[in-house]
Amino acid sequence: MNTDLSKTNTEMLHLKEVREWLELFRTTIQTWIDALDGYSLEMLRRPPREGSWSVGQVYRHILDDTEWFVEQMRAAQATKENDDKEMHPDAKQMFQNGGFPDIQIQGPATNVFIPQPENKEELKQRLVAIRAEVDRLFGGYDIALGRGKTRHPGLLFFSSGEWMHFAEMHMRHHLRQKELIDEALRALA
Repeated sequence: MNTDLSKTNTEMLHLKEVREWLELFRTTIQTWIDALDGYSLEMLRRPPREGSWSVGQVYRHILDDTEWFVEQMRAAQATKENDDKEMHPDAKQMFQNGGFPDIQIQGPATNVFIPQPENKEELKQRLVAIRAEVDRLFGGYDIALGRGKTRHPGLLFFSSGEWMHFAEMHMRHHLRQKELIDEALRALA
């Protein structure tokens, strides 16, 4: 078998997959941007019950994490290191399923205090900046460049495209949390 042809076919499949992930990313981040219009600052800051996050804190969480994920995308594109390393089996399962499990996930950020947003415009500006940076990183994505991977604290190694898809799955996972908070707040009204 011609290994050059096999490598080219694999790269073409990966490029197609990355383009599909980019479209999902754009759709999901736009959902978060558009949803901001439905909230006043007071609504963003109101937790549904004592000890739970407000919608604004969920926004801050996805922004903080996604900005870090974008740093990882950039780093993976800039290196060829760790290209032989694998992601954790749990991560492989998430990627295979196309999303996080429908459970509350315990992780480093779960018990961290997340401050309330200062204003809606800051949230929107950060989301728009993330979208623009991901578009810049993947707009002319060249598979031949940056075959490297960087380490996720619990799920091992992701390529740049995998980081982007992970970021999208993370934001989509928190859309479910946002919906539950919205429902709880409507029940209180």
